[in-house]
Amino acid sequence: MEERNSQSANGIEYDLFMDLMGVSVSKHLLDDHFTLIWANDCYYDYIKYPKEEYEALCQNRPDIYFQGYDEPWDILCQKVYNALNNNLNSYEAVIQMPVKGGVRWTKVVAKFTNQYHNGYRIAYTVMTDIEDIMQTQREQLITYQNLPGFIAKYQVKEDGRFKILAANDKYKDFAGIDRNDTSFISTFTPFSRLNESSRKILNDNIVLMHEGKPVHFTIQSKDKNGNDSWLQLNGECIGWEENEPIYLAVFIDITDITEQRELQKKLEEQSKQLQDALASAEKANRAKSDFLARMSHDIRTPMNAIMGMTAIARAHVDERERVLDCIQKINGASKLLLSLINEVLDMSKIESGKLILAEDELNLGELLQDLIVMMQPEIRGKQQVLDIHIENLHHENIIGDMQRIKQVLMNILSNAVKYTPQYGQIKIDICEKELREGVGLYRFIFEDNGRGMTPEFLKIIFKPFERADDSEIKQIQGTGLGMTISYKIVQMMGGDIQVESEYGKGSRFIIDLPLRYGQDMPDEVIGIDGLEVLVIDDDKTACQNTCSFLREIGIESSWVCTGKDALLKVRQRNIDHKDYFAVIIDLKMPGMDGIETTREIRRIVGDNIPIIILSAYDIEEYEEEARKAKANGFITKPLYKTKLLQVLKKFLSKDAQETPSSQFQLTEDNYTGKRLLLVEDNELNREIAVEIVGSTGISIETAINGLEAVNMVSNSPEGYYQLILMDIQMPVMDGYEATRHIRLLPRTDVASLPIIAMTANAFSEDVTNALKAGMNYHLAKPIDIGALMGILAKYLQ
Repeated sequence: MEERNSQSANGIEYDLFMDLMGVSVSKHLLDDHFTLIWANDCYYDYIKYPKEEYEALCQNRPDIYFQGYDEPWDILCQKVYNALNNNLNSYEAVIQMPVKGGVRWTKVVAKFTNQYHNGYRIAYTVMTDIEDIMQTQREQLITYQNLPGFIAKYQVKEDGRFKILAANDKYKDFAGIDRNDTSFISTFTPFSRLNESSRKILNDNIVLMHEGKPVHFTIQSKDKNGNDSWLQLNGECIGWEENEPIYLAVFIDITDITEQRELQKKLEEQSKQLQDALASAEKANRAKSDFLARMSHDIRTPMNAIMGMTAIARAHVDERERVLDCIQKINGASKLLLSLINEVLDMSKIESGKLILAEDELNLGELLQDLIVMMQPEIRGKQQVLDIHIENLHHENIIGDMQRIKQVLMNILSNAVKYTPQYGQIKIDICEKELREGVGLYRFIFEDNGRGMTPEFLKIIFKPFERADDSEIKQIQGTGLGMTISYKIVQMMGGDIQVESEYGKGSRFIIDLPLRYGQDMPDEVIGIDGLEVLVIDDDKTACQNTCSFLREIGIESSWVCTGKDALLKVRQRNIDHKDYFAVIIDLKMPGMDGIETTREIRRIVGDNIPIIILSAYDIEEYEEEARKAKANGFITKPLYKTKLLQVLKKFLSKDAQETPSSQFQLTEDNYTGKRLLLVEDNELNREIAVEIVGSTGISIETAINGLEAVNMVSNSPEGYYQLILMDIQMPVMDGYEATRHIRLLPRTDVASLPIIAMTANAFSEDVTNALKAGMNYHLAKPIDIGALMGILAKYLQ
């Protein structure tokens, strides 16, 4: 059930994001009518028909909707059946889409799924408005065909040959190509009629073309009738394909010098128009696609964590602790995904002073763990080395805005991964210094050996939409807002960000955050007297930090940096009958790695000593081999005191070892005998709320709109309901209006009846509107279970 809840929340977040981006998304059956079974609001906005009118007009059947527009409908049908017949999973088409009051040029992209409904396969379709682009292309074509002179577009090959890509009719007439011949691109050989001297001039300019430079030269060539013509060629590089330049070339016939002067004057004017038209079309297209691409990257990061942890949970469905750990990490990634959707809105909130920081109780170690889990797929994909050092972290539990802190740290680490090349190194140092009583200064240092930044860019790094003007990183995605938002959030928290960077050598970000201490849990460890742990890690600093945590817990320790030195210590202790209580071994070490060291230790001491593998990597690919080497457990970096304590407790007593490390439980409270009215129009949301709230034993009744809720309260006995959970956006009557009606009912219990807004309307003005309507509290979706249980405890006990 928890997994379905998470998936539903993700679905709601995805629909919200699709609407924010203005993307038309629809869901169809692959039946004879391509029946529409779902579409987002942008779909109906695009075709300019309200949903109700569309359904009444064509009963969700696109074949009815396209009646009178046979050509685009035939194109779509042909694309679908061609894809199905060739076992393809998708298709693309450009059509004139009928909309209310006319047609619009539209790009249609569809993806076939393996899902079925009523026996028919399901397809998802995205429609994009390209009316402006097609109009620009039509204007370009008119200009292209009416320019004086011959025009052609070439790809300049590495071996000096030319591949013709396009040409206007005048070029075809000069070369003797049939205007209707579309095969000339593959059969015609450009510049095949040059004399020897003109060939040499062309070869000299090919060198410049390979560098993408503009060229201007005169050559002699024969026309289709074999007559010599002198041609002035003006070529501009307009792009690159497979590292080969694409040139737009204009040929002016200067056999008649007088005519040539007039033509060249017109050419310069109209060529400028052509270049401007091309630039305008490309800029408009890039503006739309670049923003989606940049946001896609940031959204994929937590999505990778969600999908990866879901896969791990499925693979370990019988391992309770592993599944619960995955669920916790999925929950953390889901919350970050929700915060990313609001990133663009954050800027306006910050500038207007409307961004309010929350005061959450959080564990800094767990926050860092979530951060690393979300970034691990990208780090592994680029085979980068990530080292994490935690020093003097005496207060893990702090009070602050958890999502904003995670947002800042995520942005810095994400940039380090993006701008550090494959096999690069990234280092994170975290330390705590007491600032004043009850407040610590937490310093986070992110250091990499990536591309670095120029002194000029360092001056504007925190300005919105600014990106480094570096050709090598133009393909790296980014919104241009992350650093600005991070800088302003840190300032609002009373902290500071400093940046040190050298171009070509890497960057160093230093973040100082003053944070109030939370309530630390006592380190309750029984039976630790005389115990000693051996720490093995090739990173000296990591060894010292781990030993420092062990001392704070109350366990003695020693450390070595190689597997060979570890074996010497373990062997001597065994000879002296003073075996270590446990051994903690880093997975990746030069020479003898952690797994090999584990095997050798087992040969010396047998199975009596717990051996724990420590890794900054995804342990999945090494887990089986480590278990065969008889490792007892695994622990991931960053290593912090609470996590270390949890692992060691498993080996201190049988009872502790048999108790799961974490348990998911909605609440220990029991509200049997209480009755609640849930007002929610969405069936899936009702199911989620009933499951969560129902775990408390409370009796739940439901209404699907505000008017039904008013009638149910009106027709019930006095005191029948003890609490109402009210959605806001509903058909017939919304939540605000329903609350006002309930408060005005002629009965004595409605004045004190708690009414709680539970809605996706999550901005500050929505909270204000809920309170003005007479509600007692506002809970934003996706629902924080802890907050919901707190509300039940407040009003039902």
